[in-house]
Amino acid sequence: MKLLVINGPNLNFLGIREKGIYGTEDYEYLVNMLKDKAAAEGHELKVFQSNCEGELIGRIQEAYHEKVEGIIINPGAYTHYSYAIRDALASIEVPIIEVHISNVHKREEFRHVSVTAPVCTGQIVGLGLKGYILAMDYLTGKA
Repeated sequence: MKLLVINGPNLNFLGIREKGIYGTEDYEYLVNMLKDKAAAEGHELKVFQSNCEGELIGRIQEAYHEKVEGIIINPGAYTHYSYAIRDALASIEVPIIEVHISNVHKREEFRHVSVTAPVCTGQIVGLGLKGYILAMDYLTGKA
């Protein structure tokens, strides 16, 4: 299966930023964990991260042309206000799982609303980096 993981702003600062919320493992650890799982299961996986909204939208659109079969996205703070990312996701007709490392529903009130979740197949929150693994399992039919 051809999968794409898209990470938004500040995800590249895993292991540096707010360790009590996001953990101590760094971004490289996350990427390697996902690539190792995909390789072991025979899936093609690309991982993309950007702190820029336009680059994230461009990557979502590129996924359409690449015939990606499933997307895992952590839009970061864009989750709560980027209608442009929402619209880009809505234009891709593949399963999309939104993942958040922390439980956004136990945090500041502005984090309780996701404008992107309504155009996603599902959402996983609060399970740390394991949320990405669970999202991959769902997309590949293991869950």
